[in-house]
Amino acid sequence: MPTDPSFPPLPAAPAVPPPTGVAALSLRYQIAAALALAVVAVAACVHLGMVFLHVAPSNTVTKQHGRAIDEWVYPEFEQNWKLFAPNPLQQNIAVQVRAEVRLVNGSSRETGWYDLSALDGAAIDGNLLPSHTQQNELRRAWDFYVATHDNENRPAALRGALSEEYLRRIVVQRLDREEAGGKGAVVERVQVRSRTTNVPSPKWSEEKVSDRPVLRELPWWAVPRDDRSEARTAARTATGTGARTATRTVARTEASAR
Repeated sequence: MPTDPSFPPLPAAPAVPPPTGVAALSLRYQIAAALALAVVAVAACVHLGMVFLHVAPSNTVTKQHGRAIDEWVYPEFEQNWKLFAPNPLQQNIAVQVRAEVRLVNGSSRETGWYDLSALDGAAIDGNLLPSHTQQNELRRAWDFYVATHDNENRPAALRGALSEEYLRRIVVQRLDREEAGGKGAVVERVQVRSRTTNVPSPKWSEEKVSDRPVLRELPWWAVPRDDRSEARTAARTATGTGARTATRTVARTEASAR
């Protein structure tokens, strides 16, 4: 049919844009992507459900499946609500240790105080993926001890002896890693203390807090042979001597801090 030159030509059909995203994949890959998204969604729902049950009041589900919930949450997803409490934690607590060591020549001497919390802090500083051990092992061990002992360091619960053993093994391992007393020295006794300082109030606050540190010293503990053997084994898997020397220089407090 001839066209009339007095009428303008019809516009061309718009070009169909090529598919993008998942639609651009073949059917096989679309199915694989959908399955992967479904797995991620299910895992997210399970995780949120586990965390909710962990922080929720005791109920029928938590009573029947409490162990499974704890195994899912601890230690990576532990919830600490002190940040949101009406009176959040406003103290810096450093765990320190000193030791009585037997030197290679048979004599004994007492070391200075090692600030283990500062060592952990130095290892975490600048580390994009710090380990759970560096962040929480020492802190949890100290919290465990404090929760099971009174102010006179007397065990207030059946788990008191367990908390002492747990804390002692950790500090012996750390001392062996730091080569307390020099190479070849044997740790025979340890003493742990906490050094608590208040976080200064902001400039706009009228609250006055003491900046004087408060010390809590525990009694001396004898170190069993098994603890020393485990400490040596753990120290062999620790970081290199150069990294230990760097953090030791930053974090060690000598006799002047007694």
